[in-house]
Amino acid sequence: MSSLTLDLGCFVADLSLRQIPSEGCNIARTGIADCFGVLVAGTRDREIALIDRELGSIFGAALASLIPSGARRSIETAALINGVAAHVLDYDDVGLDGHPSAVLVPAILAQGEVSGASGAEMLTAYIAGYEVWAELLAREPTPLHRKGWHPTTVLGTIAAAAACAKLCGLDATGASAAMAIAASMASGLVANFGTMTKSFQVGRAAQSGVIAARLAKAGLTASLDALEHPAGLLAALSPDGKAELDRAFIAGQKEWHIVRHGLNIKRYPICYATHRSIDAVLDLIERYDLSPERVDHIHVSTGKTQSLMLRNSRPQTGLEAKFSMQFAMAAALVARRVGLSELTDGFVLRPEVQAIFPRVSITTTAATIESSTFAPADAVEITTRGGETLMSGPVEFAKGSHQRPLSRDELWVKFTDCLGPEFPDAKKSSAFEKLMIFDRLNGASDLVLQNH
Repeated sequence: MSSLTLDLGCFVADLSLRQIPSEGCNIARTGIADCFGVLVAGTRDREIALIDRELGSIFGAALASLIPSGARRSIETAALINGVAAHVLDYDDVGLDGHPSAVLVPAILAQGEVSGASGAEMLTAYIAGYEVWAELLAREPTPLHRKGWHPTTVLGTIAAAAACAKLCGLDATGASAAMAIAASMASGLVANFGTMTKSFQVGRAAQSGVIAARLAKAGLTASLDALEHPAGLLAALSPDGKAELDRAFIAGQKEWHIVRHGLNIKRYPICYATHRSIDAVLDLIERYDLSPERVDHIHVSTGKTQSLMLRNSRPQTGLEAKFSMQFAMAAALVARRVGLSELTDGFVLRPEVQAIFPRVSITTTAATIESSTFAPADAVEITTRGGETLMSGPVEFAKGSHQRPLSRDELWVKFTDCLGPEFPDAKKSSAFEKLMIFDRLNGASDLVLQNH
């Protein structure tokens, strides 16, 4: 009988860069480059200093680098802290019902640095992890968010273990064991959205992947059917108990999920469930030159699962605002943008921002787009104080999505904004160019910025 865990282990162990379509490699490079910039921006958040202070000295020898400083920590701690930084701003890419790069990139850079892996080997590991994540997600017909699971942290843990197993040079059995160990470490809750714990649990997924691969390499055993067993990971996570446990995985016949689903690069540092609506409302604001004083009401049509993620209708902090449709509409109307400077406690508490929250209403649909938990489209309708009704029309794909990708120049604009004024333009440009040819790098140490 076929074993999904073992079959995925074989796929990970046998994967080589030359097997991967060039489009898949291009998508992975973009994801890694975008994640690196977002990670650097995230290191300025106070949560990073808190976690480093409390956990930075544990787990052993300092062998891996924090980004961008180059400060040394244990491999597990570097993956944790860099993982938190990659997600803390909610500016990281989106795909597979989660945030693939925020888990995979920190784990891969930490493990790759310690293993002495080349850029080509790390790019292969990224795609191995992405494909494992996608394969597991494809076997669950019901969105994991509906049961309270954070897919980034439960499936990302397995994906990170697969990627690190690849970098550790584990054979098929070893890679399978790493994923099986990770299956007992996978956790993360939607209930913690809007708090520091959301990004902490993403960092923990990266860290757990590193630990699982290390333990598998050392000989720790685990059940080699831990993913597909009736009492295994997929069954345990499944909201309706309908996960496909028996379908065979045949590597030679698989589709490349990274080519089909790709990555969605964020234009706004806020939950992706708001992005189509932000595109819609910003278009209306620009088209009709709207100010807060002219707007009586904003109505948003969105998806049920999207609304479930957006739990804060009256946010009081920047973190809470990241999960609020009301804030997304208010920020767009007041600032005519939704950027890093708007996701601060001070901006959220501005009276003119708070005053808009009660004027935003939301209706939802249970219908979803193929291979997504999102509604087929979002739309915004604005009623002015003069009685006009202004309608955006349906927005199916956000700008920056796999279907409407950012140009290289647009990626550069986001990257340089994330790195900020403390890095000179020459250093930003050098880092960006290296990332865009990631598979030609000698190793992870080529990317440490060390601004001194």
